[in-house]
Amino acid sequence: MVGLSSNPYRPSHFAAMYLLAEGYDVIPVNPREKEILGKVCYPSVTAIPGGVDVVDIFREPAAVPAIVDEAIAVGAKVVWMQLGVIHEEAAAKAAAAGLEVVMDRCMKIEHARFFGGLNTLGMNTGVVASRRRPKNVG
Repeated sequence: MVGLSSNPYRPSHFAAMYLLAEGYDVIPVNPREKEILGKVCYPSVTAIPGGVDVVDIFREPAAVPAIVDEAIAVGAKVVWMQLGVIHEEAAAKAAAAGLEVVMDRCMKIEHARFFGGLNTLGMNTGVVASRRRPKNVG
């Protein structure tokens, strides 16, 4: 997870905790950290020993092209750009290299949507978004 924060209030931290709880191996990538969530933190995708299946990007769009180059270099299968992370040229480059590309989506939300965990880690607000508010009477 590129851009994983050690700050427990950041979205990347929530997503990583959720994915770890669901049994996924989350590898933190953040050059400013040594360890996050009890896991060794690497300065870049290319510094990770062994293979990488999914490169989950929690960085600003300007950083995406370099991360996509690293994902291609390590033979990743998927580049996943989180909510608000959109870079069409980098997505096209990843797709041309044979990687699956997901853009402007949250892996935690999508996983929970498919497997029924939207209430995990503080996502259950108890409010149904499509519920109409009662009209004021009188």
